[in-house]
Amino acid sequence: MRTFLTLVFLILVGIPLIRAQQQSDCTCCSQEYRSFDFWIGEWEVTLPDGSPAGVNLIERIQDGCVLQEQWKSARQGFTGTSFTYFNRRLGQWEQLWVDNSGNILKLKGGLKGDAMVLSSEPALDPEGVPVINRITWSLQEDGRVRQHWEVLRDGAVHQVLFDGYYRKTGE
Repeated sequence: MRTFLTLVFLILVGIPLIRAQQQSDCTCCSQEYRSFDFWIGEWEVTLPDGSPAGVNLIERIQDGCVLQEQWKSARQGFTGTSFTYFNRRLGQWEQLWVDNSGNILKLKGGLKGDAMVLSSEPALDPEGVPVINRITWSLQEDGRVRQHWEVLRDGAVHQVLFDGYYRKTGE
């Protein structure tokens, strides 16, 4: 009888401990970490007129805690990489972009409706005017993802730097 009670006790105590261990093994599995999953994939990217812009690979790394982007432009020799992650401490998404021409862009933000919207801190443009870079990724009804990069001056769109449509390779 004592052995039976010991076994029942171990089962009652052990199962919740095993479940807790399994849940804690997946630090980045909550919904917040999955809200940008629509961008994951291997993509062919075109401009609004259908001309090629490049190819992009977005994949989860670091046990699912980081999205790594590997961009290769249709323009010969231009490449870039970004690391995008949910900053749990600040409750926001952040991205660090670095390319082979020496450009660096740091963005932060989050979901607005069904779109991921990330913006930079204000920085001075070549004319000495403060500008903000804002990039919006939105899932389209046909499964494509639109990436729309705007430069804002005084809160208004001053320039569109990129407007591209991602279609998964092989579709």
